[in-house]
Amino acid sequence: MSQRHIGIVVGSLRRESFNRRLAQAITGLAPEGWSFEFLEIGALPPYNQDDDAAPAETVRHFKERIAASSAILFVTAEYNRSMPGVLKNAIDHASRPYGKSAWAGKPAGVVGISIGAIGTALAQQHLRTVLAYLDMPTLGQPEVYLQARDGFFDASGAIADAGTQRFVQSWVDAFAAWVERHAAR
Repeated sequence: MSQRHIGIVVGSLRRESFNRRLAQAITGLAPEGWSFEFLEIGALPPYNQDDDAAPAETVRHFKERIAASSAILFVTAEYNRSMPGVLKNAIDHASRPYGKSAWAGKPAGVVGISIGAIGTALAQQHLRTVLAYLDMPTLGQPEVYLQARDGFFDASGAIADAGTQRFVQSWVDAFAAWVERHAAR
């Protein structure tokens, strides 16, 4: 595997976010030589097209960190059967102004965890629709919709159940192969 720097966008701002914990667990399952950077979205202002010519420093920095990433891993919560507004806000910022999207061509992966029985299935589907429009080649299979239950993560933050960890590892392996196929050399 090549050296890869993966940007992680967590679609939840909650301090004890299951999705941030899942993202951290995934970093421990990644191929050797991969590095990760959490691309924080909480300080981005609400998107306003009037600001495209002179974006806030937080927006410029966010777009620079996306550009420096080999691929993007979206780990999203599901709010009201869709992606969180804060995630859509971040996506909109980095896609603008038209023709200068930081997302274009970046390979992407989408996973999520929720207390609901269907995990984050609907949020992921909505997110995939947006990523397709943004020209981000996005891993389609396998899909990962996890349900957070007591004891899902062990004391170290890893996925506690061996079967679930193998399942997520298979997704990480598929994502790694996807990135190798699609990342700019």
